[in-house]
Amino acid sequence: MYITRHRSVTDPHLRDRLWLLYLRGYSQPERLPTSEAVDRQEFDRHLRSDANRVWVTWDGDDPVVMTLISTDITATRWLNSGYFERHHAERFRAGLVHYVMWVVVDPSCEIRGANVALARQALSAEARDGALLVFDVPETFQPEPDGGAAELMLRMAQMVGDVRLVPLATQRYYALDFAASGAPADDRRAESSRDANADVQIA
Repeated sequence: MYITRHRSVTDPHLRDRLWLLYLRGYSQPERLPTSEAVDRQEFDRHLRSDANRVWVTWDGDDPVVMTLISTDITATRWLNSGYFERHHAERFRAGLVHYVMWVVVDPSCEIRGANVALARQALSAEARDGALLVFDVPETFQPEPDGGAAELMLRMAQMVGDVRLVPLATQRYYALDFAASGAPADDRRAESSRDANADVQIA
């Protein structure tokens, strides 16, 4: 196995191959209530951007692990740049707030230490920059504040530099489940039809 680093991926053949890896990496959508996956147009835009660092682990001719780190969080749709401008002003102004946009692993591949080797390469670049590297982890992989994927990231980062883990925020998803109090399906359809034609008055 070997690792390549890319910036501004202009080769459409390479983007096609990485897109297929990306799809394989997100091939189990039933595991999470939200979808972090991007569409092909957004994927290509991120790979073409010279503000993004792309790292790929190859097994022979096949890409099996890929991570993309953005060095310009104002160009991402996941982070609130105003938060970092206020709470990490100096690093933000210096362009040193970076974001792990995705890490995808081919679920059919036995990678063992390949993802650790890739992390070491990618995190070394972040350590050299002195970056504040932001990442998010679904509760599936981080059920408690300590341990889990965040602890794994910290341990890998400690291999390349002096680093500390900074908790930023926690987000949980809930649903209000009205199934137990609902009317039978036929009654719901009839009620819905009446509601659609009803005027609502608020005193």
